[in-house]
Amino acid sequence: MPRTPSSIDLLQTLVAFDTTSAVSNLELITFVEHYLAQFNVESSLIYDEGGAKANLYATIGPADKPGIMLSGHTDVVPTTGQQWQGDPYTLRQHDGLLYGRGACDMKGFIACVLAAVPDLQRRTLDTPVHIALSYDEEVGCLGVRRMIDMMATLPIQPAMAIIGEPTSMQAMIGHKGKCSQRVTVSGTAGHSAYATESINAIQYAAELINEIYRIQQHIAENGPFDSDYRVPYTTLHVGVIEGGTALNMMPLSCCFNYEIRHLPEQDPFQLVDQIQEYAEHAVLPRMRRLAEHVAIRQEPLISYPGLQTDAESQAVSLVKQWLAQDMKVSKVSFGTEAGLFTSSLGIPAVVCGPGSIQQAHRADEYVSVTQLEHCDAMLERLGRSIST
Repeated sequence: MPRTPSSIDLLQTLVAFDTTSAVSNLELITFVEHYLAQFNVESSLIYDEGGAKANLYATIGPADKPGIMLSGHTDVVPTTGQQWQGDPYTLRQHDGLLYGRGACDMKGFIACVLAAVPDLQRRTLDTPVHIALSYDEEVGCLGVRRMIDMMATLPIQPAMAIIGEPTSMQAMIGHKGKCSQRVTVSGTAGHSAYATESINAIQYAAELINEIYRIQQHIAENGPFDSDYRVPYTTLHVGVIEGGTALNMMPLSCCFNYEIRHLPEQDPFQLVDQIQEYAEHAVLPRMRRLAEHVAIRQEPLISYPGLQTDAESQAVSLVKQWLAQDMKVSKVSFGTEAGLFTSSLGIPAVVCGPGSIQQAHRADEYVSVTQLEHCDAMLERLGRSIST
């Protein structure tokens, strides 16, 4: 077999590929495909509609049995506006830390998985290991849905999944879901000197925004609650707003985007309906006293489900075994693709990977060498436990 590269060597290669969500990830996917082929591992590529991006799915070991899926996303967030100490796409090491865009989120995990391939391939595995790499996770877990559609046609599904998002190598059994909406308030135009004769779209949008934060405050005070989360309840916030043309013109339109980060057991669309009901019954009637042709419209942007894995499940027990510690499991507030694998395919999932989410998405993103070593060790124990 070819020389076995270290996870650091592979991370250096992976970081060098600019896989920002706005561009193609095919160079990285092609590299992984060829790398796996060196060890006689075949890959299936699942492309997006335009053929500019692809997911990768590969299996090591017997294909006629359920297996363990190791999953990660290949895309990274932009570096625009960030002040890096060096080239973000050139991995640099200093004092035991490895700096580069995606080093933590989440090419570090992918590098460890690829570094484990030669050892897995040398073994006689009783249980297969599946490698699942996706695109466009950072913009709403979009690309993985095509891979899930493909997996749904397979005769046998993986028995469990490890999603290698950065958790400092702690086992996470839950995460929040997300639902985001765009609201457009349409008023009437006019001269600001005659403000009372026009319908100010910004004014009524502000009323809706206040209602969203009133709902947020009610949830913060009354729940439901889950103390395993750092923020133990569902949150709503408005993150983008635009409207108006000039100060002496009444704003004809105002748009804003809001998101709901919800506990897995809470239905976010009930909150969306509550906001729409307030718009239709409390805001629109007052707008229509002056003009009939006004409107408030909501449209969905993206959504993905939360994750809630049973702490007593075999998947969690195995991950603890492979981590060689009986730690307390916990939950993360950020979203992952784990919830989609579980809700769509019924695959129990644990989120566990090297690095801290606190280092992700910022300038001089890094993962420590020690964290990669812990991940390498976990995958080595995994391989040993499923070998004949």
